[in-house]
Amino acid sequence: MSEPKPDFVPALGRINLPGAYDLAIALMTRERRWRRALVEMVDARPGESIVDIGCGTGTLLLALARRYPGCRFIGVDPDPKVLSIARRKAAAAGATIDWIEAMGDDLEGVAEVAACDRIVSSLVLHQCPLAVKQAIAAHMLRLLAPGGTLVIADYGEQRTRLMRLLFRQIQALDGFELTEPNALGCIPAILEAAGFADVEEPFALATPTGSISLYRARRPAG
Repeated sequence: MSEPKPDFVPALGRINLPGAYDLAIALMTRERRWRRALVEMVDARPGESIVDIGCGTGTLLLALARRYPGCRFIGVDPDPKVLSIARRKAAAAGATIDWIEAMGDDLEGVAEVAACDRIVSSLVLHQCPLAVKQAIAAHMLRLLAPGGTLVIADYGEQRTRLMRLLFRQIQALDGFELTEPNALGCIPAILEAAGFADVEEPFALATPTGSISLYRARRPAG
């Protein structure tokens, strides 16, 4: 009997080979460059909590744990296969990270992520239907403590013909309907509509699979 299909897009889209995810991301997205920039943009303080929505195999959380050793780290992902990889990587690195198997828009009542100080997310929203992108953004706002910061890395507006052409690879993997809003630059408007303040896109990087942007926003303090 075949396994039931998941109700989320797997880490590598239709390929669904979680063990190949880290290598594929490293080769095809210039990962070191944008992850390093994202980690610095988080700018966490000792004692703060950092939640990674759609944490995948845990690469970003491990980088954050190295950079901000005095913080608490929580990874959220709906895919038990990638969480298994993440747990092994964290154990090998000696990093203390809490792992939660859940969808990014279904964390109501989960005490570990309530009123967190920082939320990060990478390469998640482009794999979601538009309504789910909006639901995740609204949920992120509710999870953050007032004044908390959100930092997202994802495929953003594809501003040149070359980036648009290269992004077709991602659209073939993850589906045109899911990814096209990202290519048109939907993320800032989604964050603003959810209630985030100071929404900005301070970083965009050309990669072999299209342009990846970093977005930063804040939950209003009031």
